[in-house]
Amino acid sequence: MAAFSSTHRAGMGAVALLCAALASPVALAQSWPITADQRATAQQVAAQGVPLSELAPEAPDTYVIKRGDTLWGISGMYLKRPWRWPELWGMNLQAIRNPHLIYPGQTLYLEKNGSHARLSTRAPGVLETVRVSPRTRSASLSDTALPTLQPHLIEPFLVEPLIVDADALRRAPRIVGTVDDRVLMSASDRIYARSDASTPLSTDPGEPRQYRIFRDAVALKDPVTGDILGYEAQYLGNAVLVRSEGLEDSGRGNGGTRSEYVPATLDVTTVKEEIRAGDRLLPAPARAFMSYTPHAPQAPVEARVVSIYGSSAVANAAQNNVIAINLGAQDGMEVGHVLNLLTQGNRIRDTTADQRSEIKLPSESNGMVMVFRTFDRVSYALILDVRMPVRVGDRLVNPD
Repeated sequence: MAAFSSTHRAGMGAVALLCAALASPVALAQSWPITADQRATAQQVAAQGVPLSELAPEAPDTYVIKRGDTLWGISGMYLKRPWRWPELWGMNLQAIRNPHLIYPGQTLYLEKNGSHARLSTRAPGVLETVRVSPRTRSASLSDTALPTLQPHLIEPFLVEPLIVDADALRRAPRIVGTVDDRVLMSASDRIYARSDASTPLSTDPGEPRQYRIFRDAVALKDPVTGDILGYEAQYLGNAVLVRSEGLEDSGRGNGGTRSEYVPATLDVTTVKEEIRAGDRLLPAPARAFMSYTPHAPQAPVEARVVSIYGSSAVANAAQNNVIAINLGAQDGMEVGHVLNLLTQGNRIRDTTADQRSEIKLPSESNGMVMVFRTFDRVSYALILDVRMPVRVGDRLVNPD
């Protein structure tokens, strides 16, 4: 599919309405990416607004932002295609310092004039009055900014799925036992682990103390070519390193001592699935705030669903489930890319023909996904909305 026109290009997102009230110094303090295409689009439509034909049928004349709202949800409330957020941004360009922040309590006003519409943060015909009064804040406004998506849908997967080299996981430190020889470990249990002698687990300053626990490395195969795109390690939980591995003096029974190797000591802090001896430890990355700016890919995309994240017994995915797709960073996939899901098209027998031959029905648009994590050849995406169950092999293309 060709790149979008300059009016619609690049924009995508839930950050549609963030445009509403961002003239505050807080917005200026943030550092969010705004592409040249997005800014050009906003400038192009700022003079006249958005065509009424682009508005969602039930777009409200006024709306008060509430806690729990998301930018994606608000964009969908006003636009038929919520990823085209620069057009809403352009509605109020002069008042915008940063189009990625919007807060609970703000009121949006939809102004319609002829064949176009604008979005404003003040009522039509009313001069804006700013009241300033002293007050104490215990939290930054940035803490209350609306997220693009509900955070609990994304944040767990920023640490859970991990694409690794199978050999690298086999070389990682491994759990060797527990205090009381338990077969399965749970939260608050103490565990012991040992590593390759060249890189021992250590509590020295600068060394990692927080670890994630993984098992296996399942090959992710391209459903079209059969190529192995990477290995997905199964996330089990987290642990904190308490004591380094190394040598410890022990009694010999004749008054002397000798040094013996002892494994590292860790405490399990969280458990997602049962942990057992042989599971592997990898350093946990530093927790970072992720900003998702939904946007449509500029280059044509033809992708496939590789797997549905979770239990191997899961055959179909639904809204808010996570899928892996067969394109990654080296293919141009970016965090925030929105793609259109297509059905595979059922096969039916044509009972109206003499031969009663089998025919394939056309693929149909089935919903939207947003990429939130990329690896070299694999990306993970959240299903934003879907009408029919998603299966491995389903296609993903550029949004219309």
